[in-house]
Amino acid sequence: MFAVSNADTVDSATEETRRQIIDLMQDFTIETTPGSAAKIPDYRDHLRPGARVAVTFLPGSDFADTLATAKRLKEEGLEPMPHFAARSIPSLADLEDYLKALKEAVDLKHVVALAGAVDQPLGPFQSSMDILETGLFDKYGVETIGVAGHPEGSPDIGPAALQDALAWKNDFAARSDAQLYIATQFCFEAAPIIAWDKAIREAGNSLPIHIGVPGLATIKTLINHAKACGVGPSMRFLTRQARNVAKLMTVNAPDKLLLDLARYKALDPDCGITRVHMYPLGGLRRSAAWSYAVADGHFDLKPKEKGFNVTLHIE
Repeated sequence: MFAVSNADTVDSATEETRRQIIDLMQDFTIETTPGSAAKIPDYRDHLRPGARVAVTFLPGSDFADTLATAKRLKEEGLEPMPHFAARSIPSLADLEDYLKALKEAVDLKHVVALAGAVDQPLGPFQSSMDILETGLFDKYGVETIGVAGHPEGSPDIGPAALQDALAWKNDFAARSDAQLYIATQFCFEAAPIIAWDKAIREAGNSLPIHIGVPGLATIKTLINHAKACGVGPSMRFLTRQARNVAKLMTVNAPDKLLLDLARYKALDPDCGITRVHMYPLGGLRRSAAWSYAVADGHFDLKPKEKGFNVTLHIE
């Protein structure tokens, strides 16, 4: 009989935790804006072939910019996931024109359907449900559709309405040819995400979750984005980090968040989280390099499960 040393046990637990983190980060998605695309000479310098890249649609944007960015991503070997912001679409005819143009240009397969941050709709669509119900995404052969999820609630929609919308999306998924998943806003702490996943699962959700994670950025940048997006309870994390002015310029990495989520996903067989979506709030180059390093296992765990340090140097 051979005795197992404490060191062997620790090494085994460490390797298991590392594997959990690596598994969670496989096939992560990321996003870009048409505006930031102009500052990126070649996406292939930062992203690997076949990576799925969301193309955001901000209020006041021109669809022609979305189309041009999607075409460029496709030409550079990536899979675009253009956003369809319902309240920014002027008419049913325009929605079909957008889908037709993208189908012809990039053989459109993946989209994200959102209400959009516009107070007064430009046309007949009030919500993502309105554009989904048209049936046009099925008509143009869309294979996956991301729909909004709110782990920390929404400043614009009450809890009951959020629950009703999620129930509708689950029902629609059974009627659509596309595979639906929940795409969430970024969060900074795992606890609200875990509680939300358990709550919506209890309420009947069966859609997989692509959880939003903030990429590398200064605390100041993260606070500004969080305020603009209405990110709620986990703002406490940021304010705790920014107790002095010097810390505002410290680059924050989401390592503790990912460690906690990876462990949750590994230990709860009913966990709904299936993928990570990176928000490159501090720039795509830095966030992509860091994310690939984690997915490839180039990191070392910090003591006492406080996160991990990526060993790949990022300028």
